[in-house]
Amino acid sequence: MIKIYSIEEARQTILRRKPLASIDIPQSVLERTEATFGAGVTPAQAVARILTSVLEDGDQALKHWSVQLDRVELETPFIGSEELEKAFNSLSVELRKAMINSAERIRLFHKSQPIPSWETTSLGGRLGQRLTAIERVGVYVPGGTAPLPSSLLMSVIPAQVAGVSQIVVCTPPAPHASILAAAYLSGLQGLFQIGGAQAIAAMAFGTQSVPKVDKIVGAGNLFVTLAKQQVYGTVGLDGLAGPTETVVIADHTAHPAWVAADLLAQAEHDVLASAILLTPDENLAQAVQINVAHQMETLSRANVIAQSLSTRSGIVLTPDLETAAELANEYAPEHLCLSVAQPESLLLQIRHAGGLFLGESSFEVLGDYVAGPSHVMPTGGTARFASPLNVLDFLKISSLIALDEGSVRELAPDAALLARLEGLTAHASAAEFRIGDDDV
Repeated sequence: MIKIYSIEEARQTILRRKPLASIDIPQSVLERTEATFGAGVTPAQAVARILTSVLEDGDQALKHWSVQLDRVELETPFIGSEELEKAFNSLSVELRKAMINSAERIRLFHKSQPIPSWETTSLGGRLGQRLTAIERVGVYVPGGTAPLPSSLLMSVIPAQVAGVSQIVVCTPPAPHASILAAAYLSGLQGLFQIGGAQAIAAMAFGTQSVPKVDKIVGAGNLFVTLAKQQVYGTVGLDGLAGPTETVVIADHTAHPAWVAADLLAQAEHDVLASAILLTPDENLAQAVQINVAHQMETLSRANVIAQSLSTRSGIVLTPDLETAAELANEYAPEHLCLSVAQPESLLLQIRHAGGLFLGESSFEVLGDYVAGPSHVMPTGGTARFASPLNVLDFLKISSLIALDEGSVRELAPDAALLARLEGLTAHASAAEFRIGDDDV
């Protein structure tokens, strides 16, 4: 059953944000961590131990952790192009067509993103910005309780569009055929069946088999997130992914069964997932509540859904749509669905959201797979300052400075003056030499 909350209750419970570091870790995870690493060892400490071992021992450490954590002994972690092609051909014709359609739409969407370098002569000489692709990018594709080939497509293709020359993909051992097929469809020559924190370590530091990358993208479990946090600075990151979340704002025109289905689709991701409905219509709230209970009975991951709905999800009654929009802005959700009669009008009131889904025809599941934009989006309220994964995540900006002689003579005295103010006399001298009468 999904609970109906007042605004006050919701702000103290399901709408209350907690820092990533303070999110409750399931007792089962703590117990497994201590069983593997020793009494009193926290997940963060376990991850630090894994990172250090991979840094020091490379492939040998990867083999050790694959046995220790994944219960898999691998001769080699690399899966080559022949196996990727074989996996693709093993899928049904219908599934291959769906994946091809998804990949084409993702590629076309990201090719449409403007990525201009620019220059101006209005400040003397030439000034501007030059965009170049990051050379080597690592992509982590979760395995977990469900294969996620869509995550590979949503991460690899924008990197390819940006012009990244080397893409290293890691995914847990014995990957599902659909993940291998997605790699084949993306044009990759292979991937590494390495999971968890050890995969992040391998890509961040490099090993005898795994190339060192410059940036790592892709979501994962708690250990992946902790590992990304600990290697930041050695490599760049797309962000630190928390549990996934959807907020739906709906009015009296929304279909209760459709809204319920969208909430359930979010809740089945994970026991920590959040599926929240904001509505001023009490009749709709009650109808959605009934539909959620009814539809749950037929779903394969009902146990996961039940935990998500009971702890991190709910329906919030608001006095009007404007209040619902303001609550959504405070929460800054990963996904925000506007299931209302006039979504374009309500959109004007939205400031913070990773993905905006306008109207019931643009439901979030389409965004997960085939709409086009990457489904890798900011979670945990980071939509206040972060963006979905896109081409710009795989580019870097270099400032271009080519001043003419007239500008130098005009600007150098100011530079020297400011340098002496800061006590940096060598800086000042470097500027003064350019405008002095001699070069001594």
